[in-house]
Amino acid sequence: MMSLNSVSTRTAVATPVHSILAPFPVVCFTLALLTDIAYWQTAHLMWQNFSAWLLFAGLVVGVVAGLAGVVEFLVRRRRRTPGMVWLHVAGYLLVLALALVNSFVHAADGWTAVVPYGLILSAVTVVLTFLLATFGRVRLYRTYVGVEYYE
Repeated sequence: MMSLNSVSTRTAVATPVHSILAPFPVVCFTLALLTDIAYWQTAHLMWQNFSAWLLFAGLVVGVVAGLAGVVEFLVRRRRRTPGMVWLHVAGYLLVLALALVNSFVHAADGWTAVVPYGLILSAVTVVLTFLLATFGRVRLYRTYVGVEYYE
């Protein structure tokens, strides 16, 4: 029988909330790019509406994930890697800022709400998100953040 202080319980409790919430905006921004491409190819207004809602949902959860990241940064001092965290924070803020501008662009009516600026902003947001995710994985495996040694 598993006790409350077992290794798996301790690992589950130690999982950062930020890392649970962070994939949601990534998926929303990626799907917004795909719906922008669909709108560009078909000109069906439905795709523009999908993009606008996906950007909104990604921004809301992205802000919540960012706030959770700030709280974890302040509370869990032993997990900090000072130089690398600031690059991650700056990139995360840049992604959210690009998504916010993209959401404002998508608020316009018709073709110009998506083509060309909305499509370009969606693509830049997704590429930057992919680069930040790659950077985060490299940081994870180099510094063993969130990994507990078993003996």
